[in-house]
Amino acid sequence: MDRRWNLIGIVICIGFILTAVGCQKKVIDTGAAMSAPAAGAGETAGGSGMSEENLTGQPMIDEGPTDEIVTADGVVMNRERFINQDIFFEFDSSALSAEAQTILKAKAEWMMRNAHLSIIIEGHCDNRGTTEYNLALGERRAEGVKRFMQDLGVPESRIRTLSFGEERPLDTGNDEAAWAKNRRAHFEFD
Repeated sequence: MDRRWNLIGIVICIGFILTAVGCQKKVIDTGAAMSAPAAGAGETAGGSGMSEENLTGQPMIDEGPTDEIVTADGVVMNRERFINQDIFFEFDSSALSAEAQTILKAKAEWMMRNAHLSIIIEGHCDNRGTTEYNLALGERRAEGVKRFMQDLGVPESRIRTLSFGEERPLDTGNDEAAWAKNRRAHFEFD
């Protein structure tokens, strides 16, 4: 009988030891996470363990979905900036400027890191031109942004486009400054 109780006691002790070892807190060195990443590092804020590469071939920190990343170009992108940073266009154009392409690269990289999110790209115009023309131009703008992001690896299934033409102006003024604000592609989460 004593022998059986000794065996039960040993099994219980081993169970406690295994549980205690498995529940220990892991020590994480946050020294590197607290320092600002170098421009071009392509790393997310905090985290550890390198794995995948960003769009420019630079290594990225792999810590799963994240709200904030620093792209290879040194651009900080997060959920709020993603939504609030529009792409602007010249008059009667759907061509992407160099600045727009830089912003879209950061947005695409952020989308790749947050694969659970889908977006709507809204195309907008100023109030010059007919309603039909502006709806078509807004669509060309939204579709051009979508194609650019797809070329950077964001799946088509995660991007929808919508044209509002001149119907939702950001600025209701009737001068070049107001019109320039209204010629845009705006982003929303789907």
